Amino acid sequence: MTKSSDLPYCFPPHPSPRKPSYALPPGSVDTHFHIFGPPEVFPWSPPEKRVYTPPAAPLSHYHQLMEHVGISRGVVIQPMAHGHDNSVTLDAIARSDGHLMGVAKVDDTFSDRDLETLHAGGIRGVRFNMIAESGGTGNLDLIETVAGRVRDLGWSLTIHTKPDGLLENADWLAGMRLPTIIDHYARVDFGDGVNQPAFQRLVDLLRDNAHIWAKISCIERCSSTGPPYADAPLFAQALVAAAPDRILWGTDWPHSQRYSIGDQCDTGELVDTIPQLVPDENDRHRILVENPLRLFDFKG
Repeated sequence: MTKSSDLPYCFPPHPSPRKPSYALPPGSVDTHFHIFGPPEVFPWSPPEKRVYTPPAAPLSHYHQLMEHVGISRGVVIQPMAHGHDNSVTLDAIARSDGHLMGVAKVDDTFSDRDLETLHAGGIRGVRFNMIAESGGTGNLDLIETVAGRVRDLGWSLTIHTKPDGLLENADWLAGMRLPTIIDHYARVDFGDGVNQPAFQRLVDLLRDNAHIWAKISCIERCSSTGPPYADAPLFAQALVAAAPDRILWGTDWPHSQRYSIGDQCDTGELVDTIPQLVPDENDRHRILVENPLRLFDFKG
């Protein structure tokens, strides 16, 4: 039986991210971040259902980050460390004065009433991690069942997959009947170039299917060069060119699964890459403000 002591412990987020020189436009939305704990209030899921133990990264710390880097609104992504107990995400939304919405973890045990409760609490999407080594599922029938049930609520489906998973399931993704977001460039390795098959398939999916969205996030995990991520702009620009009205941006704070001090990610540095990722100011406004407000049903 797996014990918590058997799992690797992640380092906390960067203790002093720099103040970005790039000023995010008013109303900018971080569409991908997580709240962890504190575990004495929101316990971790059982050790056999997660692959790491995160540090506490509570809402108060994220509020400090928002102010520091200029984020106006955010979308809380339910983290694997809390499993299908979405209490930590619902609590963050409830205490946000309308500045946060959320994406939940849901399976086929959730009743219609459960889903309605999540919706009333500000949930506007469901996410599936399909990467087996990080505790994900490849159960397409389960994903289809849940997607069919949340479609009538107006939710989106977010998919976290790797290149081989994207290639294997591209036709299935093209057949989904609700907004479907591909996270983190499908985790391609930027070092393999923009012509690699998985990335080209992602571009094709985005260009040819009006329900497919993509998130230009997690460049710190995809980059082969590291900061200042000089290999990222070609990838972002290819996705933006395919569908500027269906691109989102996110920080992935608190950058979990980092296991050494030198591996911590500076969120301020990520913000400063945005003008290189998206050179056109109108496109930046779409991606940072207009697209997420529309997709996640922010009010006001």
